[in-house]
Amino acid sequence: MNAHSQGPVVMLAGGTGGAKLARGMLDVVGPDDLVVIANTGDDVEIYGGYVSPDPDLVSFWLADRIDERGWGLAGDTFEVMDGLRDLGEEVWFNLGDADLAIALLRAAGLGAGERLSVVQADLTRRLGLRAEVLVMSDRPVRTRIRAAGRNWSLQEYLIRGRRPDGDWPAIDDVTYVGAAGADTTPEVLAALGAARAIVIGPSNPVLSIGPMLAIPELAAALAASPAPTVAVSPIVGGSVLKGPTATCLAWAGVSASGDGVAALYGNRIDGIVLDAPLTPAGADEAAAPDLATLVCDLMMDGAAGRRRLAAQTLTFAAGLR
Repeated sequence: MNAHSQGPVVMLAGGTGGAKLARGMLDVVGPDDLVVIANTGDDVEIYGGYVSPDPDLVSFWLADRIDERGWGLAGDTFEVMDGLRDLGEEVWFNLGDADLAIALLRAAGLGAGERLSVVQADLTRRLGLRAEVLVMSDRPVRTRIRAAGRNWSLQEYLIRGRRPDGDWPAIDDVTYVGAAGADTTPEVLAALGAARAIVIGPSNPVLSIGPMLAIPELAAALAASPAPTVAVSPIVGGSVLKGPTATCLAWAGVSASGDGVAALYGNRIDGIVLDAPLTPAGADEAAAPDLATLVCDLMMDGAAGRRRLAAQTLTFAAGLR
């Protein structure tokens, strides 16, 4: 840690929004003062490898190796996927060759009996990272979606379930299989206990943050931490920039707005960063808690935009201590 700090900034993150803010936070606090706890609810075992999409996405962003398409490694090739298609296989989960290599190394480490946390730490070091990217649990927790008359794994819902119009079918139920019996990791407990600020990234509250909060030990450690916890809303200009966040919030019974996100997190947070003031609760919205708020521009256009939002969020959190 830097000598001036009083503990790390700890982020809970999943998806592009959380990863982008983590990259901005890296510029603001430096690698030795940043810990990111990443969702593993959408992990998938495929092609003989173990794919951990959110920890990898965060790691690729922090290593400045994210591809311009928004996922995967920059400049990656897809010869293995092309080869599978040539052999008549249906390839619904597209994975680059270097990305697959990471998945194979992860599977090998787990097969040798290592904890997922240890394997993840080794992979982040190989990517040249000094900031910590922690997994939420060493035990398997899997997000399952009930929609369109069937049960989906999360990746199937996101990829195969997407409709031709680009939207996703309405959700009937979301379950975090294994969460109730899972514990978090010693690394996560240490980070939350030492944090000077905890930031819930602008991630999907149901699919990216929900699996973490469903782990009792992690939720209890978050509540017990003396650090202020602030959430950054994923709703920008009244709309969702990416993914089925609006569909998920509708399932959760709240509106796709800053008010809805605040109501969903409730007393788990001390403050929220959003781009419009909270409105008085109406008949169609659960009452938002009495939260501290920071209203600012949530767009993260380029490195400057990411740094700006990270700095504003951290200053806001510091004022709540």
